[in-house]
This record gives sequence, C-alpha cells and structure tokens, in this order.
Amino acid sequence: MSANQSPAGQQPTATYDSAFMKACRREPVPHTPVWFMRQAGRSLPEYHKAREGIAMLDSCTRPELVAEITLQPVRRHNVDAAVYFSDIVVPLKAIGIDLDIKPGVGPVVEKPIRTRADLAQLRDLTPEDVSYVTEAIGLLTAELGSTPLIGFAGAPFTLASYLVEGGPSRTYENAKAIMYGDPELWHDLLDRLADITAAFLKVQIEAGASAVQVFDSWAGALAPADYRRSALPASAKVFKAVEGYGVPRIHFGVGTGELLGLMGEAGADVVGVDWRVPLDEAARRVGPGKALQGNLDPTVLFAPTEAVEEKTREVLDAAKGLEGHIFNLGHGVMPSTDPDALTRLVEYVHTETAL
Repeated sequence: MSANQSPAGQQPTATYDSAFMKACRREPVPHTPVWFMRQAGRSLPEYHKAREGIAMLDSCTRPELVAEITLQPVRRHNVDAAVYFSDIVVPLKAIGIDLDIKPGVGPVVEKPIRTRADLAQLRDLTPEDVSYVTEAIGLLTAELGSTPLIGFAGAPFTLASYLVEGGPSRTYENAKAIMYGDPELWHDLLDRLADITAAFLKVQIEAGASAVQVFDSWAGALAPADYRRSALPASAKVFKAVEGYGVPRIHFGVGTGELLGLMGEAGADVVGVDWRVPLDEAARRVGPGKALQGNLDPTVLFAPTEAVEEKTREVLDAAKGLEGHIFNLGHGVMPSTDPDALTRLVEYVHTETAL
C-alpha cells in the first residue's frame, strides 16, 4: 500500500490531502504547490557540509545521510513536497555496472554497452540490491508527516544513452547509431532498462513514496517519430508497471516541447514542462486529462526579486486554465542559485495563489 493510498474502509493517509497530491489528481487546491527539481543538493550550504568528503554515489547509499539531504530544502524553503535524494544511475550501479559520477563531468561508464553480448551486464534489480533506499524512505516518511515524498528514476532512453555513450554527450552518435542501425538491439536494451527502472520505482513506492517522477533528460534529442518508435514504448512499460499502486506518476524531459503530447501518451498523470513552452500552449499539446508541472526558467532566479516575481506571475497566469498545476522550475536548481531566492519564490507562489 503506497503512502498516498488508504486501505479499504480507512481514512486516507496524511499526504493524500496535501496540495501537491491534490494538484496531481487535478483537484482544487488551497494554493499552487511548489517543489524544485534538484532542490535537495548543490545550492544549499548545509548540503555541502553534510556531504563533505563523501563521493556522490557513496552518499546515495547512506540512509541517514540521504534522509538529511532530502529534508534540508523542506525545512529551509517550505516546499510542498520532498524529492528523494539519489541519482538516475543508482540502480545501474546497484546491479553491478562499473560506473562513477565524476565531479564536473557526470556519470562515466567504464565499459559502454555497444553489442548484444554487452546486454548481459543488465541483470534484474532486486529490493535487496537497494535496501538502503527502503531504509532511507522509512526514515523520511516518519519525519515528513503530511509532506509527500517524490521518488524518481531515469527513463530508459536516457539511461540507455549514458550506457551506450559511456557518459554525457551532446550528439548521442553512438546511441543513435544503434537506434537507427540495429533497432532490435536498441529495443532489447530499452526493454531491460524499463524493467530495471520499474523495479527501482516499485521499491520506492512500497517503502512509502507518495509519487514518482521519471526523468527523460535526453529525450529532447529525438524527433517525434523517433521518440514514438524508439523511446515511448519503454517509458510506457515503466508507467504501466507502477500503475496499480495508485500513486501520481510524473514524466519530465528537457527540450521536449515537440514531444509533450507523446510524453503524455506514455501514461503519466502529470507532464513536466521545461521553460521553452508556455504552460497554456503545453496544455494544448498534451491534451486533456493531465496535470502539468513547471516551468520557470532556472536562470531567472539570478535576477532581482522584482524580475523573479514578474516572470513567476507569467507562469502562474499561463497556468490559470489548467486542470492541475504544480509549480516548478523548467529544469533543476542550478548549483550557484541563492537559496534565499528559492525560499522567497515559494512564499510568493503560495501567497499569490492562496484561496
């Protein structure tokens, strides 16, 4: 039973009636809920203090540290949801993929997957592989009370791209070469990653996550026809696999303005929108029956407060006709962002949208 569901005949749990959960379900809210992608992490001095001398992937496997980092922005900013502190490559590391997160670079894979034989690296993920996740979420839900916890995972396309390229890429030539040149291998790679991603999300939900978000960070590199053929089926498999839990499912990608309708088709309840497409236009592209999340440009937070409020008002105005809206940035919090700017932004959205 998930954190936002209630057993038959019992009252809903504490997070069920939160503003965030109501917005996900497209129900009336007391104010527009706010959370930020990457709110738990690099912009906070207390984060750097907590993680001092600890490598990124090591920090993701220490339940008490994960809980502390996840809670830091909730305490500081008064956001409407916590997001589990982790990384999209954690489940890959957990099944034995030789990779590391190198400072200033990102995930780097020692032996990229380029052939069918390489698929043997991708075994099934079990709850025992990520027992630290279950423990950390237990600590978090006990502390968060009525504040929802968002679990997350990387989408199969983005994970596949990291695995094939061996690290971050601007061109994705190796991944696309397989996608176009050996579509059967590509399909099998994404299908395995869909199973791993779904298993990782199930662990988080069963431990108590109230909602989940799937990040397809690199999907914007695809044309719509290629996304429909070569990425959507695997993402749809992930969303279908966790549908029975009844938790809201969020789907987010960067540079995906041309893909918004297709991302909605994949099965999410909420579609995340980056800053390039106004929310009213995004709603037209996604179609009815979905809430939207977003979408202030993260760089706006470096401008004076008056400018931040003006741009925030534009987002809120564009969201007025939406069935459900969760305020967020159009991408993650940038490392050099002033934490006080985030705190002021949360207060401004809450005040401006309060009933």
